[in-house]
Amino acid sequence: MADVTVEERAEHVRSGGGWPGYLARKLGGGLVSVFLVAVLGFFLFRVLPGDPVRTMTRGAPVSAEQLEQLRQRFGLDQPLWKQFVDFLGALLRGDLGTSYTYSRPVAELIAERFWPTVLLVGTATVLAVVLGLWIGTRAAWRHGSGFDKASTSIALTLWSVPTFWLGLIVLMVFGVGVGPIPGLFPVGGMSSPDTPAELIPQVLDVARHLVLPSLTMVAVIYAQYLMVMRSSLLEEMGADYLTTARAKGLREDLVRRRHAVPNALLPTVTLIFLHLGLVVGGAITVETVYSWPGLGLLTFEALRVPDLPLLQGTFIVLAGSVIVMNVVADLLYRVLDPRVRAA
Repeated sequence: MADVTVEERAEHVRSGGGWPGYLARKLGGGLVSVFLVAVLGFFLFRVLPGDPVRTMTRGAPVSAEQLEQLRQRFGLDQPLWKQFVDFLGALLRGDLGTSYTYSRPVAELIAERFWPTVLLVGTATVLAVVLGLWIGTRAAWRHGSGFDKASTSIALTLWSVPTFWLGLIVLMVFGVGVGPIPGLFPVGGMSSPDTPAELIPQVLDVARHLVLPSLTMVAVIYAQYLMVMRSSLLEEMGADYLTTARAKGLREDLVRRRHAVPNALLPTVTLIFLHLGLVVGGAITVETVYSWPGLGLLTFEALRVPDLPLLQGTFIVLAGSVIVMNVVADLLYRVLDPRVRAA
């Protein structure tokens, strides 16, 4: 790019090669993806088995006329294309519909459950990133050692374990207790009803309830950061700039910390932001096991009916979080890596 003339640079920006064009392409692609997610969410849940009206009235003496009135009330008597048009129109107005189960606006329910999920996912992601990068860096720097083999083996084992199974094991060992050993942490929910109303007791109570679900999520996801960091650092270890740094007399820890690790972090940045969106969706299993009152548990409850507006709303939010994080990762990667800006 050093031999590019001013006229060529100007033409490159006008053709969409600069920041405005790059930003417009990414945002446009994100909006198209959100639209496709909304379309998929509508038709996907329409093929689920079961009749929402019959499920909601199960065990109650309801006549055929009353069932038909409920279908008319929820718009289920309309042709599918009409339901789809009404859904898109409401979505453009920011209306996600009304839940069949709760008889409340879906947006309101999602807003209530959003922050518990952010707390759980945010805590687990921060811990997983720190643990994965720290172990991955040392495993790569001691490639082939006992620490490298043991750490990667443990991480891959935990990564391959089904989340719900690991959650149940953690719940039984640290929540219910084993034999004479009592449980150390609460087994479900986000808070205890008998906790004093003061701020500090409330915070400590939420923190105790957060331990087991976040521990389960960290155990499952930290291996991804470990393996990517280890692989990236192994590729950097033979680079010429590290040889030059050693030739200047820098200690090994300085060579690793100041030169090798910053360059090896670039692929991990993308993974972190992509996984932020994916972890929100993956919290469904953990929240269900621990009865954590977040979006994951709300989605599980909606599946049992099925509560179509609630399923559509949570699906759009969960899938949209992946799209948003993907766009953020692309933009941030262009800032961090000059090779991407020059491409």
